[in-house]
Amino acid sequence: MPVNVTETAAREIDAIIRQQDLDPSKIRLRVGVKGGGCSGFSYLLDLTEVEKDSDECWEFTYNRRPEKANTEAAGGEGGVAVATGGDSDDTGEPFTVWVVCDPKSYLYLNGTTIDFKDEIMGRGFVFNNPNATNTCGCGSSFSA
Repeated sequence: MPVNVTETAAREIDAIIRQQDLDPSKIRLRVGVKGGGCSGFSYLLDLTEVEKDSDECWEFTYNRRPEKANTEAAGGEGGVAVATGGDSDDTGEPFTVWVVCDPKSYLYLNGTTIDFKDEIMGRGFVFNNPNATNTCGCGSSFSA
């Protein structure tokens, strides 16, 4: 099973790549695990140009949502510009996120879904790992 990336996480990864002015055709999202953390293993995420022959690789393609500016007049005193995502009929420019994972990490990440949350208590990438038997409160480490 692949290490999946939700559309929300893919959009955030794409935004980071564009903000850092990286070449999207060369950049890979490397996912992995290392020993440590409160539960035994910690998740790793890294943007890299290195893809090894032994890596597991997956490709996820989505469309960027075209930005629209809506202006509403407020009693003749100007308006408020609001950027909104595209409707389901609107498709933006496609982008691809390539995910790579080393074979040892893949043993622990097989079937994991990476999501991105932007909530009042914080924002960041979230791992939904079916192989984790225990996770810590911060969500950045697990045991298998």
